[in-house]
Amino acid sequence: MTTTDYERNIVLSNVEYNVVGTRPVRPDGADKVTGRALYGADFDTSGLLHGKVLRSPHAHARIRSIDTSKAEALQGVLAVVTGKDMPHEADESDGTKYSRDNILASDKVLYKGHAVAAVAATNPHVAEEAIGLIEVDYEVLKPVLTAPEAMKDSAPILHEGLKTEELGEKTDKVSNIANHFQHVKGDIAKGFADADVVVEREYNTVTVHQGYIEPHGATALWNTDGRLHIWCSTQGAFTARDATAGILGVPVSQVRVTPMEIGGGFGGKIPVYVEPIAALLSKKSGHAVKVVMSRAEVFESTGPTSGSNIRIKVGAKNDGTITALQGYLAFEAGGYPGSPVNAGAICIFAAYDVDNVLIDGYDVVVNKPKSAPYRAPGAPNAAFACEQAIDELAGKLGMDPIDLRLKNAAVEGTRRPDGPAFPRIGCVEVLEAMKNHPHYSAPLGPNQGRGVAIGYWFNIGFQSSVNINVNSDGTISLIEGSTDIGGTRASISMQAAEVLGIPMEDVRPSVVDTDSIGFTAVTGGSRTTFATGWAAYEAAQDVARQMIERAATIWDVDKDGIELKNGVFQSKADPELKMTFKELSGQLLDTGGTVVGRASMNAGGLGAGGGSFAGNIVDVEVDPDTGKTLVTRMTAIQDAGKAIHPSYVEGQMQGGSVQGIGWALNEEYYMRDDGSMANTSLLDYRMPTSLDIPMIDTVIVEVASAEHPYGVRGVGEANIVPPTPAIANAVHSAIGIRMANLPINSVAIMEAKWKQQGN
Repeated sequence: MTTTDYERNIVLSNVEYNVVGTRPVRPDGADKVTGRALYGADFDTSGLLHGKVLRSPHAHARIRSIDTSKAEALQGVLAVVTGKDMPHEADESDGTKYSRDNILASDKVLYKGHAVAAVAATNPHVAEEAIGLIEVDYEVLKPVLTAPEAMKDSAPILHEGLKTEELGEKTDKVSNIANHFQHVKGDIAKGFADADVVVEREYNTVTVHQGYIEPHGATALWNTDGRLHIWCSTQGAFTARDATAGILGVPVSQVRVTPMEIGGGFGGKIPVYVEPIAALLSKKSGHAVKVVMSRAEVFESTGPTSGSNIRIKVGAKNDGTITALQGYLAFEAGGYPGSPVNAGAICIFAAYDVDNVLIDGYDVVVNKPKSAPYRAPGAPNAAFACEQAIDELAGKLGMDPIDLRLKNAAVEGTRRPDGPAFPRIGCVEVLEAMKNHPHYSAPLGPNQGRGVAIGYWFNIGFQSSVNINVNSDGTISLIEGSTDIGGTRASISMQAAEVLGIPMEDVRPSVVDTDSIGFTAVTGGSRTTFATGWAAYEAAQDVARQMIERAATIWDVDKDGIELKNGVFQSKADPELKMTFKELSGQLLDTGGTVVGRASMNAGGLGAGGGSFAGNIVDVEVDPDTGKTLVTRMTAIQDAGKAIHPSYVEGQMQGGSVQGIGWALNEEYYMRDDGSMANTSLLDYRMPTSLDIPMIDTVIVEVASAEHPYGVRGVGEANIVPPTPAIANAVHSAIGIRMANLPINSVAIMEAKWKQQGN
């Protein structure tokens, strides 16, 4: 059987749909490929000023003084701001000081690139000259760059007021450990006592960036009426609104955020960076101010994902039953607390049904940019460790690595170590699809190896709002607040169209500003097609109810005797009484006015829809003389619940896989001892190109979620979780050496080989 013969969409439900599951053209495609779409840096308005930011040359230093007088005197400069222009309340217990200091440092800089001051001028060249005239007196301090270093008692302290939270209790210990927590299930000591085989290893991952093509950009106008208007590239207009309002100390109702089109985000465009700066400059100058980052600023001054130090211990009986799992996760938070270690701890062992589990998590501040989410934040780090240890265990037991995983796979009712029990999930089905795929049994060539791994992302639900206006020509205008990054205008519209029985092409979707729709959470966490799509479903149901009432009025029958089926309103009792959706739409203005459907809902919290499982089969070829590693074949398998638009699901799976390849083999923040990053361009920060990756085969598994009307699970993130361990396992298969650190580049492989040979 060839790959093309294999069923690429494994459906475990017999429900048939008219629109859901088809592949219509995306409604925003033409504007994007023709250049008409407007992105963050494209916004323009009368009297626009340009902002530039002065950033720290040091990774760790106290700010003794800032002199802005020369910059203020430069012709063309209309405003200069520093951390002193931020509001300063007495009570900073809610963490607002950290948020404000990350935008403009007040007393200390905590990473190279930390914003210190900003200028607004008549053009960007004057602004650039002006920031060079600002004089900052620093007391340079020693930086600390990794979690293990920062956790030492002798390490330099980043925050004199940061006291460790230990197992949910505040302590008086000042350290770089912001938080230590545990998840406990069963009796870990008994679990290891029952084991016949134990694997215990340590793994390290380095800092990597999301790698979105579009830099951060925002324009702000603090208007004379007191309202602040922001146009920006963001993954969530309401998230940007609320964060900016909190940082600036104003009510959220005073801030209006208009999301522009977005050139990638992957979690990195959830936080705000330049929006509050542009706002302060606008308030001071009286003009609209645009601030756009350079590529170097994106690398040095926005949130990458965390580097991590992870220790795994796993015990099993000779028959493959895993008796105990223990994990230690120390994640870099960057300059301020808040790494994704909590998510990593949720995901690390989630794929396995094991009675005895202990997980320790540590959130550690270091002198790097404050970490930000990156596609299933924390889970790829965790999987890199866990899935290698599981693979090594399979080798020691003499078991097929997929069979070992199947024997211990999580199922409906399995309780995760962090507490919740799984609803219906597709972990077993993903593993079975991997085992049955022709790739798994295909022959390998010289210097080649094959690896497998699985991964989990819990997905989120949260709040979404959708309004639907019915037009007289039978089309609908769908108004929503979710930034469209990967085609969600289409996937949301398709769910509304399915309810109403109209073609998706008759839906006109719009992503609007924060004044024009009800609160909608961020486009992230694999929530948008799930949650905002569900809101669209409910808004369409509202439309259907109202239009049934109109049909009842026209026909003078009871509304309960009318149904909407395949886009046709018809009487259950009289088959002659029927109208298409378009025909009824044309009579709305004469029967009471336009129909507007609305829905605002909370689609659940963490684990909404049961989460998603993904798996990889990866083949690599390792050059024995240079260590150069090439991924020669890759198959991505994922449970989508229900693929609303299969092409977009496949695109998400392939995109996450490509990012995983880069994370595994090339990408890293190459840090000097002084805390500066040596590779701040896309030339030197080596992301994969089309020359570095194979054609990635995809298999969509559909185990319908019981929590969504169409069975949807979010699919944007689980696919980035298994690539790094699958590639590491493939490298081990090829060269017989276990690579415990990322990236697995040529130098790392050759050094490992020389070490094995005793050199």
